Amino acid sequence: MIARRVFAVLCVLVVGAGCRAHETPSHNDGRASESTITVHDSEIPSVLEAAGVAEPLRSATLSTKLMGSVTEFTAREGQRVDDGQVLARIDARDVAAQRMQTEAAVAAAQAVEDDAERQANRMRALYADSAAPKVQLEAAEVGLTRAAAGVRTARAAAEGVDALETYATIRAPFTGLVTRRFVDPGGFVAPGTPIATVQDASHLRVIATVSPSAVRGLRRGDRIEATIEGTPVTATVEGVVPAVGSALSTVNALVDNPNGRLITNGAATLTLPEGVHTGIMMPESVLVREGDLTGVRVRGAAGPELRWLRVGRVEHGVAEVLSGLKAGDQVIIPVPIGRER
Repeated sequence: MIARRVFAVLCVLVVGAGCRAHETPSHNDGRASESTITVHDSEIPSVLEAAGVAEPLRSATLSTKLMGSVTEFTAREGQRVDDGQVLARIDARDVAAQRMQTEAAVAAAQAVEDDAERQANRMRALYADSAAPKVQLEAAEVGLTRAAAGVRTARAAAEGVDALETYATIRAPFTGLVTRRFVDPGGFVAPGTPIATVQDASHLRVIATVSPSAVRGLRRGDRIEATIEGTPVTATVEGVVPAVGSALSTVNALVDNPNGRLITNGAATLTLPEGVHTGIMMPESVLVREGDLTGVRVRGAAGPELRWLRVGRVEHGVAEVLSGLKAGDQVIIPVPIGRER
């Protein structure tokens, strides 16, 4: 990733040419000489941390087109289910009655068609022998056409009942986790009533809205740094699209979550590169922390002094110093415990 590679280069610069270490005599008798870092300005990657939400890539709230009571609910909240697994069943006795009616209607329509076909065949033979007028043949042909249409109508009604009957069994649309159950066995549902929600959290989508200038160089497939509930992750840009109803842009980025360690709908940030700026970088190891305060020991005219800083991003062992130091300052490197003499 761009930001990480730049910070890795900065780590080298800070301890190398960017901040040179020197051995200087100690002002305290009996102690080893102290090393110092000469502060220099460095080119630092500018980034924008865009806030968003990590949503599951696939989520479905299941309902039915039937009206009836839930006779069985086989899945529990938090249970992992497979694609097509039965989650719940709904009382479908009304549908069964409709099925019997449509089956009878199909049989009746088929009988009418069979009779109409016999009449049409009879009229064709009579007309061929000049024993029946053409008008009777035409009437028989019309009757056959109407009977065939009646059969198609009856069969379509039967297929509609078959499709309706499938709504009596609620199945998982994909492999995932049952995150919510809206009804219990015995509960009554109507068409459109939510029954259960299934989520596939093996991939998460982080959605953030930013200004168009922040995503000018961002392309589909780019890998960027991100965090989900404070956990660092790598995200792949899925796309950048205009935000609906505003002059902003929406960034969609995907994060792999095969073991489910990242929670869904958690607070997330996308780290978007915005070029570079000039600033001061310090190894995190030289920082002195006292409560909420952060500082460094600086060699002053009268000897070592503690100077408090305002610190920005800390990444990969390197911190950006926003204020408190300037180019040319000598920062004292702390002596590791056990090496003091």
